[in-house]
Amino acid sequence: MTVAPGTLITVANEDAAPHTMTATGSKAFDTGDVAAGQAVTFTAPAKAGTYPYICTIHPYMKGSLTVR
Repeated sequence: MTVAPGTLITVANEDAAPHTMTATGSKAFDTGDVAAGQAVTFTAPAKAGTYPYICTIHPYMKGSLTVR
């Protein structure tokens, strides 16, 4: 996913289990637990870069957020 700095991002959990979207290393964002069927909104970092993230509940689930 690529967004502009400061963009509002909504994460919707359409799974039956809770998940998180937590930046690794920089800890630039962390949604906390998002329950099944719920959504949460957070603000993208203000600094351009690539931010890897994981689900802290299921660490094999990962991705990256690019801010530019």
